[in-house]
This record gives sequence, C-alpha cells and structure tokens, in this order.
Amino acid sequence: MDLTKLAKGLAIGLGAIGPGIGIGIIGGKAVEAVGRNPEAAGLVRTMMILAIGFAEAIAIYALVISLIL
Repeated sequence: MDLTKLAKGLAIGLGAIGPGIGIGIIGGKAVEAVGRNPEAAGLVRTMMILAIGFAEAIAIYALVISLIL
C-alpha cells in the first residue's frame, strides 16, 4: 500500500474530526441560547454562522494539505 494514500486519508480524516465536533458544539450552544433568549435569535444566528465559517476553514486547510501530499 502506498504510504502517501494513507497520509492523505489520515490528513483529511483527522483534520475533519475537530471542526466536526466544534460545529456540533457551536450549533448546540446556539440552540440553547435561542431557547433561553428568543429575542436575540438574529444576533445568535449571525455569530453562529461566523463561528461555523472559522471552524470549517480548519477543515479546508486539512483538505489542502491532503491534496498537497
């Protein structure tokens, strides 16, 4: 088995675990915040989308590294 294929798989696989967990936590906390304060739903949604974008950028970095390998 070619080790570069293994490295590519591990790079994107492990690189996607963190952002996946982070996005789940962000979404859960956002729903919890809207449940506590429904009037702030617009602000919470905006902040949630921004945080999800930052978390997803980390997964894109892992994808780029796996493509470079």
